[in-house]
Amino acid sequence: MQFKSDIKIIFANNDFLVINKPAGLMVHGDGKSDEYTLADWLLVNYPEIKDIGETWQDPKGNTIYRPGIVHRLDKDTSGVLVIAKNQETYLKLKELFMSRKVQKEYRAFVYGGFKEDKKEGAVEKKIGRSKNFGKFEVEPFARGTLREAVTYYKVLKQSGEDQNSDFAYLALFPKTGRTHQLRVHLKSIHHPIICDKLYAPKKKCALGFSRLALHAYKISFELDGKDFKFEAGLPRDFKHSIDTINTI
Repeated sequence: MQFKSDIKIIFANNDFLVINKPAGLMVHGDGKSDEYTLADWLLVNYPEIKDIGETWQDPKGNTIYRPGIVHRLDKDTSGVLVIAKNQETYLKLKELFMSRKVQKEYRAFVYGGFKEDKKEGAVEKKIGRSKNFGKFEVEPFARGTLREAVTYYKVLKQSGEDQNSDFAYLALFPKTGRTHQLRVHLKSIHHPIICDKLYAPKKKCALGFSRLALHAYKISFELDGKDFKFEAGLPRDFKHSIDTINTI
């Protein structure tokens, strides 16, 4: 499947590009699949950035290009993504992400309602590898190197407070950028993201979602003395679910 018509450009200048990535689109190849990726789209539309950033060698020795890609979103996560257009900007943006000087806001729908005193809070649990390949866990269940991970959350709407039958719509503010951080942290507080087939495989998709109900909503940072703030409008399935949750 190709997503050319679905990739909306939010902002572009000589140094970087900001897009709204559609759900279902891989950011770059993984050496296992030959499906169309954001990197493929970038190589066609911005061939001059082919060697910006870092390439990767898959297990077969093939070169996987990651043109200008500073940070990633999971395949089924939609939303705002920043792409560097030259190596100098790539290095500056990479440093901003690594030093936690980039502010990010996500939106998500999760299983279960929150009690009144839990509608706003923080999850501060270190994350490491799971015993199951491709998954991650929080301490004390995680294996290998444990990395600090902090996520703040706020309930924006919910259908009720029942843990088993209700749903909630959250704003999420990750202060670290660990792989699967939001998915793992929300699972750890018994509110996994709706339609998360990796971390909540036994739960049925709900509220009309057929993909992971996670959207990278906003991103902001300071670069070269200028403040930048970008927003990726909510996709159709999110708008539908906001209306749906109000009627439950």
